[in-house]
Amino acid sequence: MNNETHHILVIDDEVNICQNCVKILSRSGYQVKYALNGYAALEMLADEQFSVVVTDLKMSSLGGMEVLRRIKDNYPDTMVIVITGYATVSSAVEVMKMGGFDYLSKPFTPDELRSTVLNAITQRDIRIQSRRLHNQQGIANRVTHQLVGESRKINDVIKMVGKVGPTDSTVLICGESGTGKELIARAIHANSKRKDRVFFAVDCGTLSTNLLESELFGYTKGAFTGATTDKEGIFRRAHKGTVFLDEISNVNPEVQGKLLRFLENQEFLPIGSTSVQKVDIRIVLATNRDLMDMVKRGTFREDFYYRIFVYPIMIPPLRERKEDILPIAYHFLDLISRSMGKKVIEFDDKALQRLQSHDWPGNVRQLRNVIERAVILCEKNQVGIKELSPLGDDMGQLVDYVPSTNEELKQIKSEIRQKSVVDVEKRFVLKALVENQWNVTCASKKVGLQRSNFQKLMKKHHIILPQDK
Repeated sequence: MNNETHHILVIDDEVNICQNCVKILSRSGYQVKYALNGYAALEMLADEQFSVVVTDLKMSSLGGMEVLRRIKDNYPDTMVIVITGYATVSSAVEVMKMGGFDYLSKPFTPDELRSTVLNAITQRDIRIQSRRLHNQQGIANRVTHQLVGESRKINDVIKMVGKVGPTDSTVLICGESGTGKELIARAIHANSKRKDRVFFAVDCGTLSTNLLESELFGYTKGAFTGATTDKEGIFRRAHKGTVFLDEISNVNPEVQGKLLRFLENQEFLPIGSTSVQKVDIRIVLATNRDLMDMVKRGTFREDFYYRIFVYPIMIPPLRERKEDILPIAYHFLDLISRSMGKKVIEFDDKALQRLQSHDWPGNVRQLRNVIERAVILCEKNQVGIKELSPLGDDMGQLVDYVPSTNEELKQIKSEIRQKSVVDVEKRFVLKALVENQWNVTCASKKVGLQRSNFQKLMKKHHIILPQDK
């Protein structure tokens, strides 16, 4: 955050308080001015945009409550912090009801003032960004495959995709789990001359060596026990298209060698065959591990590493590009709410703060799951803090609570189980409905439930069909 871009106005009829506040906040880099009464402050507000106003509550000329009311009416993006030497619970409540951001009692420390102003500016920036995203007519797709984000880091990735897409170069996508490596691979395919051809995604981490080899290269009848017919592999079926090999670090050296030979001349041997097959496909690979470190430890072939390290694209984790969290969250909110037939269109201020402050160890995948759960739980058109329970409320509080007795332990375990079951059950019903175009008969049949029992679950979780809303 660049503090120099934020202007702050201090209002107090005691000049020494104004000057002290100016000195404290100026040292933090803010542009600070002061006024000795409310009328002078309103004139300054008419001429200049202030991010935060710090105003005394009791002043001889136009009190702080009236200043707060006029600011909220005319400058809704300006955050107001009220200070007073006559702190009461009722006055604090009144300030918050009128839209004040926070309340400081005199005397306050420099750290208290700096911290409150910083929190106000952070909340203001989140609110403005949220409104801007909400007012957009949908979230624009980036590079034809929904690469959403505003940070310099993600824009660098988008530029790299745009440059390499039209070529036939091998691409290695590096990034933590959940950062969207397959999405990048699909964007590369969508920006290539092969975009109208097939795209195959293969998760190398879920297939055994033998199964991976047979899936990629195919096999001939009698090549091994159980091979009763010839099988065409992915490489043959993907002719003129793109094959994405995810988690390439899990491939053993023998298969790495076969892939290396394929990358050299676009030829391969099906298992059990003596006839070389030649195809025209593009290979895109991905990993969440340090391949050079694996080369040094002898667990990854050095020649294969240098063959695939032609055009590496590094995807930064979400915690390193926090400015992308809200655009991505709104993208998923729009996508998921429409797929569920709901009209959840925004997040409230507390939800925005929670989303922005979370570290997201599971990256974009975790964010999507949290938004999906929030949309399922949401009863209104706005996601609140309670719908984000995986990030610290509800379930998080239960998990964080340490029971003192065995009875308390049993109770907490029971509550956790119950909350988990309710959540999964609701998602189960919604998923079945969405996948069957909200046809109750088809959905109940697909999941193996009688229609009447399926409808009971819908009623239990307050799920209403879009046509009935």
